[in-house]
Order: sequence, then C-alpha cells, then structure tokens
Amino acid sequence: MKELVEVIAKALVDHPEEVVVTESENEKSIVLELRVAQPDMGKVIGKQGRIAKAIRSVVKAAAAKSDKKVIVDIMQ
Repeated sequence: MKELVEVIAKALVDHPEEVVVTESENEKSIVLELRVAQPDMGKVIGKQGRIAKAIRSVVKAAAAKSDKKVIVDIMQ
C-alpha cells in the first residue's frame, strides 16, 4: 500500500523527491501518512478534496483483499 500511495503522489507533484510515505500498523488498521512539499499540498488535495478522496478510494480498493482498514492521512 505504501508504494501505491508513493507512486500516485509522485505523479501529481512538482517536487517528487520530497514525497514521504510512512506506514504504521495495528491489529485492525494500517495508517499511511503522506507528506509532500508545502507548494504541492494543493495538488495532492485537489479542489474540494477530490484528489485526496480519489487516492483514498484507490487504496481502499487495493486493500480489499486484506482484512485491515487502510487510512491515508495527508500531513503538512
């Protein structure tokens, strides 16, 4: 899942070298924290959060085989 979020984010931003995805896991869920350069925040979030919602939908679909919930947080 981490690699999927990283690939999607790097394709969207102007500074792909500053994309960092950290993964933490507990018994019920996996939390992916996405960090990008400040000027790229708007590109990752999108108008009214549409791109962020699309990223979460793709990750949720990819995680459907596992029994864990995947949460994507976009951090500053």
